[in-house]
Amino acid sequence: MWLKPEEVLLKNALKLWLMERSNEYFVLQRRRGHGEEGGGGLTGASREEITKHWEWLEQNIMKTLSVFDSNEDITSFVQGKIRGLIAEEGKGSFVKEDDPEKFREALLKFEKCFGLAEQEKLVTYYSCSYWRGRVPCQGWLYLSTNFLSFYSFLLGSEIKLVISWDAISKLEKTSNAILTESIHVCTRGEDHYFSMFLHINETFLLMEQLANYAVRRLFDKETFENDPVLRDPLQITKRGLENRAHSEQFNAFFRLPKEETLKEVHECFLWIPFSHFNTHGKMCISENYICFASQDGNLCSVIIPLREVLAVETTDHSNKAVIICIKGKTAFRFTEVRDFEQLLAKLRLKCGASLSPQHDTIGPEVAISSETDSAPDSYEGRFGAGQKDCSKTVSTEALMTVFHPQDLENLDSKMLKEKMKEQLWNILFVECGRGVSMFRTKKTRDLVVRGIPETLRGELWLLFSGAVNDMATNPGYYAEVVERSLGTCTLATDEIERDLRRSLPEHPAFQSDTGISALRRVLTAYAYRNPKIGYCQAMNILTSVLLLYAKEEEAFWLLVAVCERMLPDYFNRRIIGALVDQAVFEELIRDHLPQLTEHMIDMTFFSSVSLSWFLTLFISVLPIESAVNVVDCFFFDGIKAILQLGLAVLDYNMDKLLSCRDDAEAVTILNRFFDNVTNKDSPLPSTVQQGSNTSDAKSSHTKVDVTDLIRESNEKYGDIRYEDVHSMRCRNRLYVIQTLEDTTKQNVLRVVSQDVKFSLRDLEELYDLFKKEHFYSCYWSLNSPVLKHHDSSLPYLEQYQIDCLQFRVLYHLLSPWSYSANRDSLALWTFRLLDENSDCLINFKEFSCALDIMYNGSFTEKLKLLFKLHIPPAFTEVESQSPSKGTELSKEELIRFSQLHVSSSAEDQGPDSVKKSPEKGKGKVDIQAYLKQWQDELLKKEENVKDLPRMDQLQFIQFSRTLYNLFHGDPEEELLYRSVAVVTSLLLKMEEVGRKLHSPLSPAEDPSAEAGERLQDTTIQQATKVLASPREEHEWSFAFEQILASLLNEPVLVRFFEKPIDVKAKLEQAKSSQLRARTRV
Repeated sequence: MWLKPEEVLLKNALKLWLMERSNEYFVLQRRRGHGEEGGGGLTGASREEITKHWEWLEQNIMKTLSVFDSNEDITSFVQGKIRGLIAEEGKGSFVKEDDPEKFREALLKFEKCFGLAEQEKLVTYYSCSYWRGRVPCQGWLYLSTNFLSFYSFLLGSEIKLVISWDAISKLEKTSNAILTESIHVCTRGEDHYFSMFLHINETFLLMEQLANYAVRRLFDKETFENDPVLRDPLQITKRGLENRAHSEQFNAFFRLPKEETLKEVHECFLWIPFSHFNTHGKMCISENYICFASQDGNLCSVIIPLREVLAVETTDHSNKAVIICIKGKTAFRFTEVRDFEQLLAKLRLKCGASLSPQHDTIGPEVAISSETDSAPDSYEGRFGAGQKDCSKTVSTEALMTVFHPQDLENLDSKMLKEKMKEQLWNILFVECGRGVSMFRTKKTRDLVVRGIPETLRGELWLLFSGAVNDMATNPGYYAEVVERSLGTCTLATDEIERDLRRSLPEHPAFQSDTGISALRRVLTAYAYRNPKIGYCQAMNILTSVLLLYAKEEEAFWLLVAVCERMLPDYFNRRIIGALVDQAVFEELIRDHLPQLTEHMIDMTFFSSVSLSWFLTLFISVLPIESAVNVVDCFFFDGIKAILQLGLAVLDYNMDKLLSCRDDAEAVTILNRFFDNVTNKDSPLPSTVQQGSNTSDAKSSHTKVDVTDLIRESNEKYGDIRYEDVHSMRCRNRLYVIQTLEDTTKQNVLRVVSQDVKFSLRDLEELYDLFKKEHFYSCYWSLNSPVLKHHDSSLPYLEQYQIDCLQFRVLYHLLSPWSYSANRDSLALWTFRLLDENSDCLINFKEFSCALDIMYNGSFTEKLKLLFKLHIPPAFTEVESQSPSKGTELSKEELIRFSQLHVSSSAEDQGPDSVKKSPEKGKGKVDIQAYLKQWQDELLKKEENVKDLPRMDQLQFIQFSRTLYNLFHGDPEEELLYRSVAVVTSLLLKMEEVGRKLHSPLSPAEDPSAEAGERLQDTTIQQATKVLASPREEHEWSFAFEQILASLLNEPVLVRFFEKPIDVKAKLEQAKSSQLRARTRV
């Protein structure tokens, strides 16, 4: 078997081994003494296996090593090759682990141990250890769509752990003195550690994907709805999650459209013609692109769209070479490609290229057919076609070209430097190619750091951002969207109009109708394309800079690339993406500037001061002539460039920040620094440059050139890898979203605590149960009503709501009246009473206020609640005609009964009726509606018992039934039955007296009740007889005051309703049994 090669650092270690074989690059050694086992890169149980591997090295690796110039390159190549062999060997073990029979056994054990809902899908499982203090407990980790579960049973000790993905606030790989490699899971302040995995990276990747999926589905619906791949929880698989993770990294690294899926990865060599050497790396293939990245990711990378490919050839079977010919007389030569014949066939099929006999000997300096000669070489010709179809209103020139044309006859020193920059880029284009398939090397980055020339800026921004691919594959799209969006009136367009004049107001381009109109069209078109984002402040500033250097259509696609790929989730309502990158920035500050974190105890300062840096890419804080250089680096390196520059800014001002006394002084220091950042080589006129307009007072401060600042950020912090930033983003995303959820929770509790008597701790636990029930209904239902209604832009109270089914579960768990025989009916009536706006949903305030009456209300308040439950709108004619016999309602009956009052209330609603969430989904908030709702709530608090309607015959009979059901199992059950019988008889007698007064000749029934075990039946039978008698003109009914006065005469009834109930015990019991109760629904 192959092992990862490691350097031997022990002195005289080689003396422990005897030489068996050797050559120029490898040695085969045997350990002194007994045994025949080898060491180094391979080991085996027998000499035959080791000999076989040795011969493979000689036949397959030796020939290749001669092309390398240095020992470091040889070592790097051999290590990479052996890692590939280890991965190939590992595939066999993965196949064994995915054995269907074993998976079925694991699934049965998972279902038996945890008893989750049948719809809960097990994705995969791993053997590992769970650390209980300092003691590892060996067991099995089960990863399902909604839960992380662990089970262990050793030496009579059972450990069972179930954690929902949406409750996790931190998920990371850690190492310490005790645990070399472990996975740390933090949830609600509790830390859990899992270790001793066979494939920890694979396990962590799947856990990260599942946690991210749950968070996006439940908390961040805006981005989730744009991603249909994982919308159905039942379609999630282990392989699908792995492929998705790899595709996301692939698309982000090469700036490809989000729809691309990574299909294949091949280790190979790419011939670099201008350097005359082969570089080792990986060829990545998706549906529409062939990409290559060198081993370290920075040396060289290439993106080849299949739309550009003319032919796929091979020249040398011994070198396993594949040559890809593209438009522009360019060819790429890949060698040492594993399974290259199969790859060749696949690529030809993808490209529709056929191999003709005369191409058998084609070389790297390939001559392309006449079709290539006719193809335009320049960027302008290649992508100008889509612009011709645009409406006449669309600008076809960059604003900088219109407002600041270059004077080629009178060149000053700055313009001469600009021409020198252009010449350097032209030399690079000759060497590396020009366009989407150019070689991107370290030299490219060095030129970007120096600043892209004005004339090339728009072209290269489009190229480095990947917007060039979007534009090429969607010709005419922008013109169509502009035509559709112009004239529309939405909240987004109103905000756009408000901010148009605030976008670079000092620049002449945006003091004229030309620039303002172009900006309006781009922003409105994007809001139309992506209504989930619509328009967000800071988009106007960014777009105005894009329009300076790019044509209008190009600026639109650049904006798409920034908002949807490069800065994901930045421009939504909660700016989650920006908050995540702020958390990443804080983490980098702790790692790279520890003395600053020691001085600045409160890290929130960095978050507040850096928000505009991330949202506007430093455009809002730097002069425009300096900011564009930052944007250059951003399009080339992504968010990594902004993070590095932020660190460089803090490092440059370190001494001043360490001496400042408060946050305000620190902000002043940074603002003064940004005002003095200049771009001495900028060819922009002085009327446009913001840095040149600084006051004389500021001129005394040291000027800092932006090119030097960017170069310093690359030299000091260039070792920050993209992979590290991606990992930190994933890790901090969970933390940021949980922090936002905690903020929502605190705001809800602050509002609700004023109206209830629960302690803050009990109310917090009640909120957790309410929110968890909301999520449980979302776990296993693709079309959950509460999930569809969840909207983080709504007021805090309206963000989480529950429907009738969920309310029934919570009612059974929490209500002190839940042991009643007709508890389902009580839950239904309570829900309808609380659902005042008839949308079949209630919020936490409504839910907690009802429970507060049951637990903390006075005798009168509890009786008033019961009274309301037996009159409309809670109690309807359907229940009156067919009263509940005490049996539980089915799910279908519950849904049907809960919606009975919807139609009638909808008919009665006038134009002034109040909706719980006005204009939901349109981004509008009807302030007047919420004010009226608040006024109605105040009036409701002042409601008098005299305002309650009277209870008729049928309602009173059901009310009596409910009272008898509530007393079941109470120690004073018989006394309570007698008291209710007395009260009921008294009320019926009073009503009969009233009936006689109205109709003296009418026969009357004696409603007196018997004592003993048949008290309940006798009383209800008496009432039923009255009900069955011919209806008179004046039907009998009861006012609330009558019932209250009658019940107050029975001390045993008063004691029953006023006895205290242990809320904490009920909450603890509900927490332990909520999941089991949910799975039974």
